[in-house]
Amino acid sequence: MKTLTLLAVAAFAATSLHAQKLVIKGSDTLGAKLVPTLAEEYKATHPGVSFEIAAEGSTTGIAAITDGTAQIGMSSRRAKPTEMSLAQSKGVIMKPTIVAFDGTAVIVNSANPVSALTKRQVEQIFAGDITDWSAVGGNPGAISIYTRNTSSGTYSDFKDLAMKKRDYAGSSQKMAGNEQIVAEVAKNPSGIGYVSMAYMSEPGVKATPIDGVLPSKETVLSKKYPYNRPTFYYTNGEPVGEAAKFVDFTLSDAGQKIVSNIGFVPIR
Repeated sequence: MKTLTLLAVAAFAATSLHAQKLVIKGSDTLGAKLVPTLAEEYKATHPGVSFEIAAEGSTTGIAAITDGTAQIGMSSRRAKPTEMSLAQSKGVIMKPTIVAFDGTAVIVNSANPVSALTKRQVEQIFAGDITDWSAVGGNPGAISIYTRNTSSGTYSDFKDLAMKKRDYAGSSQKMAGNEQIVAEVAKNPSGIGYVSMAYMSEPGVKATPIDGVLPSKETVLSKKYPYNRPTFYYTNGEPVGEAAKFVDFTLSDAGQKIVSNIGFVPIR
């Protein structure tokens, strides 16, 4: 009996050596749909690998690399100088790898008669200067603004890209992720929000052209669409082991095809 127990322990130890767990934390933009899809595809050819994916905002992904609680941090923004310094003070070298490009789409309810906005109007709406739809050609009624929460990379990126770094209107409502913003705007005829282009064609919402341009692969790569940005994996220096293989898979032709299928823009 004792021999059997020892054999079982040895067998477990052997399988454990081959079982790999990749912990990936951070951006909802990457972590809600894209990275789980990449992980499923990766597991098909790497059956010994399991994933723990937590999509709670870019800030949490960068922090997870700094404190060593993830091998890959997903981020829809670049790490801030303060984050880089904190990481460095702990002996961590923040290495960004661009994995996809994205356009942040401004969405309204499908029933909203407003079919286009200018960059100036977007800034004024989200900053609270324009508070009624009638000011931009819509039906009279108060505008309901939905933004991401403060740990989101999209929250700060949109301020930089669309609002000249101004603060959001005091009346704006903060949402945890792209899907939540879509859900709120879809059920509120007065709603407006912003989402990754991978979410702009969901039922009940429509993307508004900005200065006549909608986000698409062409307009994001050419930078004709104003709210375009890279998205990143962060690692502590060069990734190693299974993390390195997963980064390579994401950047491979097969991985970038998934990037495209989900609705993001491949890096080449």
